[in-house]
Amino acid sequence: MRKSAALIVAFGMLLGLTACSGTAAASDCSTSVTSGDASSVITAKGKFSTQPTINFPTPVVTKTTERTELLPGDGAPLQDGQPALLDLTLLDGATGAVLTQTGYDGIGGSLVTVGPSTFPALSLGLKCATVGSRVAIVGSAKDTHQGQANESAGVGANDSFVFVVDILRAFPAKADGASQIAQEGMPSVVLAPNGTPGITILNEQPPKSLKVAALQVGHGQKVAAGDYVVMKSTGVLWDGKTVFESTWKDGPAVVNQMVKSDTVVEGLVKGLVGQRVGSQMLIVVPPALGFGSQGSSSVPADSTLVYVVDILGIIPHSK
Repeated sequence: MRKSAALIVAFGMLLGLTACSGTAAASDCSTSVTSGDASSVITAKGKFSTQPTINFPTPVVTKTTERTELLPGDGAPLQDGQPALLDLTLLDGATGAVLTQTGYDGIGGSLVTVGPSTFPALSLGLKCATVGSRVAIVGSAKDTHQGQANESAGVGANDSFVFVVDILRAFPAKADGASQIAQEGMPSVVLAPNGTPGITILNEQPPKSLKVAALQVGHGQKVAAGDYVVMKSTGVLWDGKTVFESTWKDGPAVVNQMVKSDTVVEGLVKGLVGQRVGSQMLIVVPPALGFGSQGSSSVPADSTLVYVVDILGIIPHSK
Protein backbone atom coordinates (compact mmCIF):
# COMPACT_ATOMS: atom_id res chain seq x y z
CA MET A 1 0.00 0.00 0.00
CA ARG A 2 1.17 3.50 -0.70
CA LYS A 3 0.07 7.03 0.01
CA SER A 4 -2.49 8.27 -2.49
CA ALA A 5 -0.91 10.89 -4.74
CA ALA A 6 -4.38 11.95 -5.86
CA LEU A 7 -5.07 13.50 -2.45
CA ILE A 8 -1.79 14.03 -0.66
CA VAL A 9 0.81 16.43 -2.06
CA ALA A 10 4.23 14.96 -1.36
CA PHE A 11 6.01 18.11 -0.24
CA GLY A 12 9.41 16.45 -0.53
CA MET A 13 8.88 15.06 -4.02
CA LEU A 14 10.58 18.06 -5.60
CA LEU A 15 13.80 17.33 -3.78
CA GLY A 16 13.48 13.58 -3.33
CA LEU A 17 12.96 13.82 0.42
CA THR A 18 11.26 11.25 2.64
CA ALA A 19 9.70 11.44 6.08
CA CYS A 20 9.35 8.18 8.00
CA SER A 21 8.32 7.34 11.52
CA GLY A 22 6.94 4.37 13.36
CA THR A 23 7.28 5.29 17.01
CA ALA A 24 4.55 5.26 19.61
CA ALA A 25 2.74 8.19 21.14
CA ALA A 26 4.54 9.54 24.17
CA SER A 27 2.78 10.23 27.45
CA ASP A 28 4.31 13.67 27.87
CA CYS A 29 5.21 16.42 25.45
CA SER A 30 8.84 17.30 25.90
CA THR A 31 10.79 18.39 22.86
CA SER A 32 14.25 19.73 22.17
CA VAL A 33 12.95 21.84 19.28
CA THR A 34 12.40 25.41 20.48
CA SER A 35 12.28 28.92 19.06
CA GLY A 36 15.62 30.43 18.04
CA ASP A 37 17.28 33.22 16.10
CA ALA A 38 16.42 31.62 12.76
CA SER A 39 12.76 30.66 13.27
CA SER A 40 11.88 33.87 15.14
CA VAL A 41 12.52 36.08 12.05
CA ILE A 42 9.90 34.27 9.94
CA THR A 43 6.59 36.09 9.39
CA ALA A 44 3.53 34.68 7.61
CA LYS A 45 0.52 36.94 7.10
CA GLY A 46 -2.91 35.55 6.35
CA LYS A 47 -5.63 33.51 8.01
CA PHE A 48 -5.04 29.98 9.20
CA SER A 49 -5.48 27.34 6.44
CA THR A 50 -5.13 29.97 3.71
CA GLN A 51 -2.00 30.54 1.65
CA PRO A 52 0.20 32.88 3.70
CA THR A 53 2.43 35.73 2.59
CA ILE A 54 5.83 34.75 4.00
CA ASN A 55 8.80 37.03 4.61
CA PHE A 56 12.19 36.70 6.25
CA PRO A 57 15.66 38.22 5.80
CA THR A 58 17.96 36.01 3.77
CA PRO A 59 19.93 33.96 4.28
CA VAL A 60 18.38 32.17 7.25
CA VAL A 61 20.93 29.75 8.65
CA THR A 62 20.75 27.28 11.51
CA LYS A 63 22.73 24.25 12.62
CA THR A 64 19.76 22.74 14.43
CA THR A 65 16.00 22.57 13.95
CA GLU A 66 14.04 25.50 15.43
CA ARG A 67 10.30 26.20 15.70
CA THR A 68 8.36 29.37 16.44
CA GLU A 69 4.58 29.58 16.81
CA LEU A 70 3.08 32.19 14.47
CA LEU A 71 -0.62 31.62 15.16
CA PRO A 72 -1.79 29.82 18.33
CA GLY A 73 -3.94 26.71 18.18
CA ASP A 74 -6.38 25.41 20.75
CA GLY A 75 -6.02 21.71 19.95
CA ALA A 76 -3.98 19.01 21.65
CA PRO A 77 -0.18 18.93 21.26
CA LEU A 78 1.18 16.46 18.74
CA GLN A 79 2.91 13.38 20.12
CA ASP A 80 5.33 10.84 18.66
CA GLY A 81 3.65 8.45 16.24
CA GLN A 82 0.67 10.68 15.49
CA PRO A 83 -0.12 11.38 11.84
CA ALA A 84 -0.91 15.06 11.26
CA LEU A 85 -2.69 16.57 8.27
CA LEU A 86 -1.04 19.79 7.17
CA ASP A 87 -1.01 22.65 4.76
CA LEU A 88 2.51 23.90 4.30
CA THR A 89 4.89 26.01 2.27
CA LEU A 90 8.52 24.94 1.89
CA LEU A 91 11.09 27.65 1.12
CA ASP A 92 14.83 27.83 0.55
CA GLY A 93 16.29 29.65 3.55
CA ALA A 94 19.14 31.02 1.47
CA THR A 95 17.02 32.80 -1.12
CA GLY A 96 13.45 32.84 0.18
CA ALA A 97 12.29 31.04 -2.95
CA VAL A 98 9.21 28.83 -2.60
CA LEU A 99 10.20 25.24 -3.40
CA THR A 100 6.75 23.69 -3.09
CA GLN A 101 3.47 24.16 -1.26
CA THR A 102 0.15 22.46 -0.75
CA GLY A 103 -3.15 23.64 -2.21
CA TYR A 104 -4.62 25.37 0.88
CA ASP A 105 -8.04 24.02 -0.10
CA GLY A 106 -9.27 23.39 3.44
CA ILE A 107 -8.71 19.64 3.22
CA GLY A 108 -4.99 19.39 3.77
CA GLY A 109 -2.14 18.61 1.45
CA SER A 110 0.43 16.55 3.39
CA LEU A 111 0.24 13.77 5.96
CA VAL A 112 3.31 13.63 8.21
CA THR A 113 3.93 11.25 11.09
CA VAL A 114 5.46 12.96 14.12
CA GLY A 115 8.64 11.61 15.66
CA PRO A 116 12.13 10.34 14.84
CA SER A 117 12.66 9.88 11.13
CA THR A 118 15.09 10.11 8.26
CA PHE A 119 13.77 13.66 7.73
CA PRO A 120 13.74 15.12 11.25
CA ALA A 121 13.31 18.84 10.53
CA LEU A 122 9.58 18.47 9.92
CA SER A 123 8.74 15.21 11.71
CA LEU A 124 10.52 16.23 14.93
CA GLY A 125 9.81 19.92 14.48
CA LEU A 126 6.08 19.27 14.79
CA LYS A 127 6.28 17.49 18.15
CA CYS A 128 4.34 19.35 20.85
CA ALA A 129 2.93 21.88 18.36
CA THR A 130 -0.83 22.21 18.82
CA VAL A 131 -3.54 21.34 16.34
CA GLY A 132 -4.95 24.54 14.86
CA SER A 133 -1.67 26.41 15.07
CA ARG A 134 0.61 27.86 12.39
CA VAL A 135 4.29 27.34 13.04
CA ALA A 136 7.54 28.28 11.35
CA ILE A 137 10.15 25.53 11.34
CA VAL A 138 13.71 26.13 10.19
CA GLY A 139 15.80 23.04 9.61
CA SER A 140 19.51 22.76 8.99
CA ALA A 141 20.86 21.42 5.72
CA LYS A 142 21.55 18.09 7.46
CA ASP A 143 18.05 17.80 8.89
CA THR A 144 16.30 18.64 5.64
CA HIS A 145 18.24 17.52 2.58
CA GLN A 146 21.20 15.70 4.17
CA GLY A 147 23.54 18.41 2.92
CA GLN A 148 23.02 17.46 -0.72
CA ALA A 149 22.74 20.23 -3.28
CA ASN A 150 19.96 20.18 -5.85
CA GLU A 151 21.02 22.37 -8.77
CA SER A 152 17.75 21.98 -10.68
CA ALA A 153 15.84 23.39 -7.69
CA GLY A 154 18.46 26.01 -6.92
CA VAL A 155 19.29 24.49 -3.53
CA GLY A 156 22.83 24.69 -2.21
CA ALA A 157 24.47 22.06 -0.04
CA ASN A 158 24.49 24.37 2.99
CA ASP A 159 21.02 25.87 2.56
CA SER A 160 18.58 25.69 5.45
CA PHE A 161 14.92 25.02 4.71
CA VAL A 162 11.99 27.01 6.04
CA PHE A 163 8.59 25.38 6.61
CA VAL A 164 5.48 27.40 7.36
CA VAL A 165 2.97 24.82 8.57
CA ASP A 166 -0.75 24.97 9.35
CA ILE A 167 -1.70 21.94 11.48
CA LEU A 168 -5.23 21.08 10.38
CA ARG A 169 -5.93 17.72 12.02
CA ALA A 170 -4.25 15.00 14.00
CA PHE A 171 -5.03 11.30 14.15
CA PRO A 172 -4.33 8.71 16.86
CA ALA A 173 -0.98 6.97 16.76
CA LYS A 174 -2.72 3.58 16.87
CA ALA A 175 -6.18 2.03 16.93
CA ASP A 176 -8.08 2.85 20.10
CA GLY A 177 -11.19 0.67 19.83
CA ALA A 178 -12.50 -1.94 22.25
CA SER A 179 -10.55 -5.22 22.21
CA GLN A 180 -12.35 -8.27 20.82
CA ILE A 181 -12.06 -12.01 21.46
CA ALA A 182 -9.79 -13.72 18.91
CA GLN A 183 -11.53 -15.80 16.27
CA GLU A 184 -10.66 -19.49 16.03
CA GLY A 185 -8.72 -20.44 12.91
CA MET A 186 -7.35 -16.94 12.31
CA PRO A 187 -3.71 -15.88 12.77
CA SER A 188 -2.88 -14.62 16.25
CA VAL A 189 -1.77 -11.03 16.85
CA VAL A 190 0.23 -9.60 19.75
CA LEU A 191 0.77 -5.85 20.02
CA ALA A 192 3.90 -4.03 21.19
CA PRO A 193 3.35 -1.03 23.50
CA ASN A 194 3.50 1.34 20.54
CA GLY A 195 0.86 -0.66 18.66
CA THR A 196 3.17 -2.56 16.30
CA PRO A 197 1.50 -5.92 15.57
CA GLY A 198 3.31 -9.23 15.72
CA ILE A 199 1.51 -11.82 13.60
CA THR A 200 1.74 -15.60 14.05
CA ILE A 201 0.52 -17.66 11.09
CA LEU A 202 -1.05 -21.07 11.57
CA ASN A 203 0.84 -24.16 10.39
CA GLU A 204 -1.93 -25.24 8.04
CA GLN A 205 -3.33 -24.54 4.61
CA PRO A 206 -4.61 -20.98 4.12
CA PRO A 207 -8.33 -20.31 3.70
CA LYS A 208 -9.58 -20.11 0.11
CA SER A 209 -11.96 -17.22 0.77
CA LEU A 210 -11.62 -13.75 2.29
CA LYS A 211 -11.57 -13.78 6.11
CA VAL A 212 -12.11 -10.61 8.17
CA ALA A 213 -11.98 -10.26 11.95
CA ALA A 214 -12.03 -7.19 14.19
CA LEU A 215 -9.28 -7.16 16.81
CA GLN A 216 -10.50 -3.81 18.10
CA VAL A 217 -13.84 -2.14 17.33
CA GLY A 218 -13.85 1.65 17.11
CA HIS A 219 -16.75 4.05 17.35
CA GLY A 220 -15.81 6.49 14.61
CA GLN A 221 -17.11 7.07 11.10
CA LYS A 222 -17.71 4.05 8.88
CA VAL A 223 -15.36 3.54 5.94
CA ALA A 224 -17.15 3.75 2.59
CA ALA A 225 -15.98 2.66 -0.84
CA GLY A 226 -13.86 5.43 -2.38
CA ASP A 227 -12.92 6.99 0.97
CA TYR A 228 -9.37 8.16 1.65
CA VAL A 229 -8.38 6.29 4.80
CA VAL A 230 -5.49 7.16 7.13
CA MET A 231 -4.01 3.88 8.32
CA LYS A 232 -1.07 1.98 9.69
CA SER A 233 -0.63 -1.61 8.60
CA THR A 234 1.51 -4.72 8.46
CA GLY A 235 1.31 -7.32 5.69
CA VAL A 236 2.61 -10.89 6.08
CA LEU A 237 2.83 -13.76 3.59
CA TRP A 238 0.94 -16.84 4.81
CA ASP A 239 3.53 -19.09 3.15
CA GLY A 240 6.93 -18.27 4.56
CA LYS A 241 5.45 -16.13 7.31
CA THR A 242 7.52 -13.11 6.29
CA VAL A 243 6.60 -9.44 6.43
CA PHE A 244 6.31 -7.94 2.94
CA GLU A 245 5.28 -4.44 4.05
CA SER A 246 4.88 -2.54 7.29
CA THR A 247 4.22 1.11 7.92
CA TRP A 248 5.11 0.44 11.56
CA LYS A 249 8.61 -0.62 10.57
CA ASP A 250 9.36 1.12 7.30
CA GLY A 251 7.54 4.42 7.25
CA PRO A 252 4.77 6.75 8.35
CA ALA A 253 1.04 6.30 8.36
CA VAL A 254 -0.36 6.31 4.84
CA VAL A 255 -3.50 7.43 3.06
CA ASN A 256 -5.10 4.86 0.78
CA GLN A 257 -8.24 5.28 -1.28
CA MET A 258 -10.69 2.43 -0.88
CA VAL A 259 -10.67 1.34 -4.49
CA LYS A 260 -8.81 -1.58 -6.06
CA SER A 261 -5.50 -0.46 -7.57
CA ASP A 262 -2.02 -1.73 -8.38
CA THR A 263 -1.00 -1.28 -4.73
CA VAL A 264 -4.30 -1.63 -2.81
CA VAL A 265 -5.64 -5.13 -3.36
CA GLU A 266 -9.34 -5.90 -3.69
CA GLY A 267 -9.41 -8.06 -0.56
CA LEU A 268 -8.07 -5.21 1.56
CA VAL A 269 -10.78 -2.85 0.27
CA LYS A 270 -13.49 -5.46 0.94
CA GLY A 271 -12.13 -6.03 4.44
CA LEU A 272 -12.04 -2.35 5.40
CA VAL A 273 -15.21 -0.94 3.82
CA GLY A 274 -17.95 -0.85 6.45
CA GLN A 275 -15.53 -0.82 9.40
CA ARG A 276 -15.27 2.11 11.80
CA VAL A 277 -12.44 4.54 12.51
CA GLY A 278 -10.56 3.40 15.62
CA SER A 279 -10.82 -0.26 14.66
CA GLN A 280 -7.98 -2.70 14.14
CA MET A 281 -8.75 -5.31 11.50
CA LEU A 282 -7.22 -8.72 10.76
CA ILE A 283 -7.75 -9.61 7.10
CA VAL A 284 -6.71 -12.80 5.30
CA VAL A 285 -6.72 -12.26 1.54
CA PRO A 286 -6.70 -15.20 -0.91
CA PRO A 287 -4.62 -14.85 -4.10
CA ALA A 288 -7.64 -14.07 -6.28
CA LEU A 289 -8.35 -10.96 -4.19
CA GLY A 290 -4.68 -10.13 -3.71
CA PHE A 291 -1.87 -9.88 -6.23
CA GLY A 292 -3.01 -13.05 -8.03
CA SER A 293 -0.85 -15.02 -10.40
CA GLN A 294 1.22 -11.92 -11.24
CA GLY A 295 2.46 -11.17 -7.73
CA SER A 296 4.37 -7.95 -7.10
CA SER A 297 7.92 -6.83 -6.40
CA SER A 298 7.59 -8.03 -2.79
CA VAL A 299 4.84 -10.65 -3.08
CA PRO A 300 5.30 -13.98 -4.93
CA ALA A 301 2.62 -15.15 -7.33
CA ASP A 302 -0.44 -16.88 -5.85
CA SER A 303 0.27 -15.70 -2.31
CA THR A 304 -2.25 -15.57 0.51
CA LEU A 305 -1.81 -12.30 2.39
CA VAL A 306 -2.43 -11.47 6.05
CA TYR A 307 -2.98 -7.82 6.99
CA VAL A 308 -3.37 -6.11 10.33
CA VAL A 309 -4.69 -2.60 9.75
CA ASP A 310 -5.30 0.26 12.20
CA ILE A 311 -8.01 2.57 10.81
CA LEU A 312 -6.96 5.98 12.15
CA GLY A 313 -9.16 8.39 10.21
CA ILE A 314 -10.94 9.39 7.02
CA ILE A 315 -10.06 12.44 4.91
CA PRO A 316 -12.96 14.01 2.97
CA HIS A 317 -12.98 13.79 -0.81
CA SER A 318 -13.58 17.53 -1.11
CA LYS A 319 -14.18 20.56 1.02
